[in-house]
Amino acid sequence: MELSGSIKMIGKTVSIGERGFKKREMVLNTDQESDYPQVVLLEFTQDKTNLLDKFKIGDNVIVKINIRGREWINPEGVSKFFNSLQAWSIVKSNVSQVAESIL
Repeated sequence: MELSGSIKMIGKTVSIGERGFKKREMVLNTDQESDYPQVVLLEFTQDKTNLLDKFKIGDNVIVKINIRGREWINPEGVSKFFNSLQAWSIVKSNVSQVAESIL
């Protein structure tokens, strides 16, 4: 899947757990011309965290993502379900390219 818009926030890379799992978050403002623009949290993991190094807030980008889901059973035995949007590619875009990708 693919999302396009402008970068609202780029987080720092954090290491999680003993194995050193790396994660970095980015917030994307989707098409502001739309009736329903969205502010979407995306995750970059492991070797993909450094992809964000060449971007800054306000850049127009196209991001390729995978939707990930998982189940967690809490201590009471109740299932909880979580989704994440895991990004694996990001490229700069000009506004006309972003508009074309939506059509």
